Amino acid sequence: MDCYFCKKNIKDIDFKDTELLKRFISGLGKIKAKKRSNACSKHQRQIAQAVKRARHLGLLSACTK
Repeated sequence: MDCYFCKKNIKDIDFKDTELLKRFISGLGKIKAKKRSNACSKHQRQIAQAVKRARHLGLLSACTK
């Protein structure tokens, strides 16, 4: 179970890349758990921060259905 971002050698997660962030959000708009997203702890924290920033700016809706 390897981290997607470690495999692709991605250092930082950009909050403006909404297509990438949608992979880590459930159908109800919640951020997927670390076990489900297959991300390491470092990148899981970055995912959560990027999703929250994108939601705040209106790039992602709170409910993606």
